[in-house]
Amino acid sequence: MKNPYIYGYLPLITILLFSLTFGMYAVSESLQIFQAIGVYSGMREFLSDFELRVFLLIVFAVIFFMLFSALKLVGETIHELGMLFFSKDNEGATVHQARGGYIILVVGAICSAFAIQFIYILIGIFVLTVFIYFIYLIYKMSHYMSMSGTIGLLVFELFMWTILLSLLVYVVLKLYNGILASLPFAN
Repeated sequence: MKNPYIYGYLPLITILLFSLTFGMYAVSESLQIFQAIGVYSGMREFLSDFELRVFLLIVFAVIFFMLFSALKLVGETIHELGMLFFSKDNEGATVHQARGGYIILVVGAICSAFAIQFIYILIGIFVLTVFIYFIYLIYKMSHYMSMSGTIGLLVFELFMWTILLSLLVYVVLKLYNGILASLPFAN
């Protein structure tokens, strides 16, 4: 098919599948936590077990959907900014070449459906899928860029993601330490 929008729906399907698989794992874990702390029986007074599971699945799936959508938005912004700096393509051919890689993401999301009970495998599938997509993307971009432009794009994207993830870890650790320091029994 020659339609340039043939792969346009695949990112949505990928985000939905990953959101559902991570959401289903979160539901099972949260129900165990609710039972351990004694909240589960109180929740069952208002909702049946099935209704509670569906409610929690919707909540967790929406949270993961927002997380993965934000990651996609940030990732595309970083990539297109890197292309602005390092690509000499004025026609936009490189953008169309990258869309074929969406199939890699969908296959990874489908694979995650088989690992719903294991969080480390879920995370591993997600990270491996993103890594393979990243390698595919750089490979496809290298056909339209010089060697120095390809290396520059690679270094730029890795540098930006490293900075963003480092800042996120720093903020989470600061928040965690602040909460622990404010607890009365922490002395």
